[in-house]
Amino acid sequence: MTRMPTLFVSHGSPMLAITDSPAHRYLQQLGKTLPRPQAIVMLSAHWEAIGGPAVSLTATPETIHDFGGFPPALYDIQYPAPGAPAIAEQAAALLEQAGHAVKRSSTRGLDHGAWVPLSLMYPDADIPTLQVSVLRGQGAVEHERLGRALAPLREQGVLIIGSGSLTHNLYEFRGQDIDTPPPAWVREFSDWMTTKLLNGERAALLDYRRQAPFAARNHPTEEHLVPLFAALGAAGDAASTRHLHSSYEYEILAMDAYAFD
Repeated sequence: MTRMPTLFVSHGSPMLAITDSPAHRYLQQLGKTLPRPQAIVMLSAHWEAIGGPAVSLTATPETIHDFGGFPPALYDIQYPAPGAPAIAEQAAALLEQAGHAVKRSSTRGLDHGAWVPLSLMYPDADIPTLQVSVLRGQGAVEHERLGRALAPLREQGVLIIGSGSLTHNLYEFRGQDIDTPPPAWVREFSDWMTTKLLNGERAALLDYRRQAPFAARNHPTEEHLVPLFAALGAAGDAASTRHLHSSYEYEILAMDAYAFD
């Protein structure tokens, strides 16, 4: 069984699914560069749980269109990947063994933080997929710990993906074009994160809220960045980082992707 890397991908806007851009084109190629997973665990910014992680056990996850005001073509997209109830139960057990209070859901489908990147990476929707929530109100340290608990799944050929956005302050969106260059406060934060990841400076990364330039401005809330720390934790202490992709959309969204292995 192939031991899988872990990934962090930036999903940006739901329009990523249907809009040509460097990030869209990169994700279309990414799945072809990886060993074929036995299953996929998605930790998306768009499923948050309070008090402990939630795990979806459904065998037939629905495609959740959890957004409003977008073109009809987005709402027409279905991503009918099968669920992975047995792997989901393993994930729940591993999280419980690590001291997390786990909530099990028999109905939760795939939100757009999951199906938008997966529809580009694996358009055939034929790989069993489940979601694990992020933790509302919790930061980098707790999400790295959550990821560590899931690490044994990698030995079974399970691909663990954190899906969020390297920068994500929608309060700063004012109708910018998709190719508007980023301001300094976006670029400096994303450059700092990439440098620390490539140098393996995990202590600094876990303290990014205090150390990184413009951290709170890029992430007024943390749900779009904490999936990165879950993916990093799942890769283990000795993990190296590969910077897979870098681009910007709408001036404020850094669309970086990383692999940890």
